Amino acid sequence: MGIYLNPGNEAFFVSINSEFYVDKTELITYTNSRIGKDRPLICSSRPRRFGKTMAVTMLAAYYSKGCSSENLFTGFKISQDAGFKHHLNQYNVIFLDIQWMYGNALEEMKRDSSITVVSYMQEQVISELKKEYPECVEAADISLPSVLAKIHASTKEQFIIIIDEWDCLFREDKNNEKLQKDYINLLRGLFKGTPPGAFLKLAYITGILPIKKYGTQSALNNFREHTMVSPRQMAKWVGFTEREVQLLCEKYAIPFEEMQRWYDGYFFETAGHVYSPNSVIEAVDNREFGNYWSRTETYASLMMYIAMDFDGLRQMIVDMLGGQRRMIDVESFQNDITSFHSADDVVTLLIHMGYLAYDGKTKEVFIPNEEVRSVFLRAIKNDGWNEVMKAIQSSEALLKATLAMDEKAVAQMIEDVHRKNSSSLVYNNEISLSSVIALAYYTACKDYTIIREMPTGNGFSDMVFLPKRTSTKPALVLELKWDKSAEGAISQIKNKNYAGALEEYKGNVLLVGINYEKKSRKHQCRIERLVW
Repeated sequence: MGIYLNPGNEAFFVSINSEFYVDKTELITYTNSRIGKDRPLICSSRPRRFGKTMAVTMLAAYYSKGCSSENLFTGFKISQDAGFKHHLNQYNVIFLDIQWMYGNALEEMKRDSSITVVSYMQEQVISELKKEYPECVEAADISLPSVLAKIHASTKEQFIIIIDEWDCLFREDKNNEKLQKDYINLLRGLFKGTPPGAFLKLAYITGILPIKKYGTQSALNNFREHTMVSPRQMAKWVGFTEREVQLLCEKYAIPFEEMQRWYDGYFFETAGHVYSPNSVIEAVDNREFGNYWSRTETYASLMMYIAMDFDGLRQMIVDMLGGQRRMIDVESFQNDITSFHSADDVVTLLIHMGYLAYDGKTKEVFIPNEEVRSVFLRAIKNDGWNEVMKAIQSSEALLKATLAMDEKAVAQMIEDVHRKNSSSLVYNNEISLSSVIALAYYTACKDYTIIREMPTGNGFSDMVFLPKRTSTKPALVLELKWDKSAEGAISQIKNKNYAGALEEYKGNVLLVGINYEKKSRKHQCRIERLVW
């Protein structure tokens, strides 16, 4: 048993003995299914605090010859699988924690200038391989892929390679192109070509970023990639599923509805709703809901990225703070944190970091939940988005005025927000007004699901505010008019049966008509109550 070659199972032992452990051992069923198949190479990228390290320590404990783990897995889901014992502790495993190795390499480089990060990594693993296979490894060997090929040629033994934080060097040393190229070349040697096809049994690498692109091609395009944009078969292992969160809430008497409000929002078609494991566990452990993400190092990165001067980026964020979704192109992103060419590239990175959620069907991006929304608010406040912050802070008063049916106050508040948050170029623009309305009603996100252009019986309403299950507030149906009348907006709601969109809803509904006069730049509002 070594540090890198055939590690033990101590880390997984700690995980399963945690008070809040959630059984994710079925992931092993998927990794086992790739053994002996074409391209047994898996890359799972997901945000910090989404269980990446727990997954790799579990896989190492299961496959490594350096330990005996049957008792650890007994009682968990994988132990019921027909192939459980067939692969259990049967393989040579090389386990690399790149972040840990990178830190150690930097310390060694202070003492020996001839050492590089990549040479240090290879040297550490080769030294353990030499102890295990002294007849195959020579003192002059410095290439890890070559050493593994020599061992296989001599002994026919194969290896499982598991890498945690594979993308660390791209994040920690983002401007060091030589280091990154050396590292990619090492990965190519391990995972591409004929020799790796012989000595490699399985590879599982995980990090925040998908595999780096060069132009339109991936440097390691033979990997099966599972990302926050396209999780594929691994969707249910990306985070906690809704059922897993419900069971934790039941066990520890935590209100599930509040857990939803704070941490729900990521959604994959094959897995349903997905939650950040760290946020859920922190909330259960502390018996308190709140923002646990801003305590991570990625919070500073968020501030840096949203400050980037790309056309449309600020408006996209403002729209999403108002509960809107925005369509983006995720394909141009180069899978690093330096090659940004558009607002879409920055937004795609924020999806991979977990600050935004992505709907693969509609190609739309949005802020997933209250926790992440609070992080954005803190970031834009610290970055000097003063007018946006004032508008958001005024939204509580606007919602109260709307629910109180104070038409004059509502019209004036929306007018103020419109004036302060639309440039002269887009002020007289229907899209601008719609975005302003969403921003003005920002506070409503706490109590409502806001749907824009919701399909109705005879057309589309501009915005519908559906009360969340925990809310006692009435539903709102908003219709926006341009150089017409607020009364006409109310009439349109009634005539086209817009409230029919609330077929599943029972309770009071407020019909809100808002009109903007282009010439005077004045707003009018009419509000009527409807019992539904």
